[in-house]
Amino acid sequence: MSDRTPIRDLLIPYYEHPSVRPAEWDAILAAAPRLYGVVLNPASGPGETPDPAFAEVAARLRAADVRVLGYADTDYGRRPTADVVRDLARHRDWYGTDGVFLDQVAAGREEFPYYQRLATAAWGAGHGTLALNHGTTPHPSYARIADVLVTFEGTWATYTRLGPQQWRGGGGVRLCHLVYGVPPDADLAERARDRGATVHCAVPGEGDHPWGTLPCALAPTG
Repeated sequence: MSDRTPIRDLLIPYYEHPSVRPAEWDAILAAAPRLYGVVLNPASGPGETPDPAFAEVAARLRAADVRVLGYADTDYGRRPTADVVRDLARHRDWYGTDGVFLDQVAAGREEFPYYQRLATAAWGAGHGTLALNHGTTPHPSYARIADVLVTFEGTWATYTRLGPQQWRGGGGVRLCHLVYGVPPDADLAERARDRGATVHCAVPGEGDHPWGTLPCALAPTG
């Protein structure tokens, strides 16, 4: 047995209902020591009413010392700020989330004030971790407000053709790569580290809903 502390480098956006996929959620819980965090997404956000099944799985994740990040879409800065702030408050009140995962985040300097306002609202609601999913390399200003910047989201085929990423944002922000359509024997972790990302997730799923599949790293072996 190894006495090495597992590296918490997996950020899992798993968008399936716990009552439909209980075994998959159990597998995520079993991997708790390796997880940087899990994105909670009951209904493309928190939904209109609390979901007891998601509340239970969120409580189990927190009990296992795993960050729970509430999902909110920002439509690249076009969604009204009040609507996003409402989602953040619902995640916190209903599911006890300790962070937020903002999706479809703009990457340009001109949209930064919009996200700065959302960051302030998230911190005010008690969220300690802010992850921004740009899907591409953003303007360096975003590093001032985020704990995690997703600088790549896309297919494995695209990822393998990428050259080295030149991030010049600095600071203590962690970069994350989210890759789908990944072969089971592929090593995303090594490629991600080579490109400066210390957080990642690789899933085999493809098409319109790749994040309905478990990460390759959690697939059963043997």
